[in-house]
This record gives sequence, C-alpha cells and structure tokens, in this order.
Amino acid sequence: MIISNREEYVNYRFHRAEESYEEALILAKEERWNAVINRLYYACFYAVIALLIKNNISTQTHDGARTQFGLIFVKTGIIDKESGKLFSKLFDYRQKGDYGDLFDYDEELTKPLINKVNEFLIEIKKHL
Repeated sequence: MIISNREEYVNYRFHRAEESYEEALILAKEERWNAVINRLYYACFYAVIALLIKNNISTQTHDGARTQFGLIFVKTGIIDKESGKLFSKLFDYRQKGDYGDLFDYDEELTKPLINKVNEFLIEIKKHL
C-alpha cells in the first residue's frame, strides 16, 4: 500500500483501529480475554495515532502517544476525560496481560470494556 498524503494515512490508521476492534469481538466469542484486552488497546491506540497524525503531532512511543493525547485532547476538553481514562487503563491492562507472568483477565472485567471502546472509536472519528 502506498500512502500519498496525510488524509490517507489518517484513514489507514483509523481503519486499523476498526480492524483491531473487530478482532477483539471475534476473540471475545472464544473467551480469550487477554487477547481481547490487547486488541481493544490497539483499537484505541490506532485511533489515537490517527487523531495525532490528523493534527500533525508525532510521537515515537506508545507512552508518547498516550501523553500527547492526554495533554492536547483530554486536558483541553476536546475529548472527554472518561475516554482519556479508558485509554490509560487499557494501556496498563495491555502491559500486564502481554508481559506479566501468571496474569489472566476474565469476562467480568473485559466484557464491559468492549462497548466503551466502541464509544471511544465513535468519539475519535468525530474529530477526524
């Protein structure tokens, strides 16, 4: 795929967000909760990257994206605080789930996050 301008790159990143969300839904049916958390986080991450790219803001790391998103969009009220908290929570959950030993998420914690991430994506898309 060749991306020739910023708008195409924004669309590409947001499409990746939507794909990651769809993957989370598939994994939830199989009750693969750690993998669901991973895909939900990446859905939000790719959406945030699309938003940052749209606004000509570059970052080099996941933490950098989280920081810029918080400073530029959440603290200013462009994006609601609950969305900022969700993204940070998923960042932490993903770290534990992917890198922590003997750590497993369950349906009770994970299932409610699915709808919250869908709302997050809808909110981000409004700003693209």
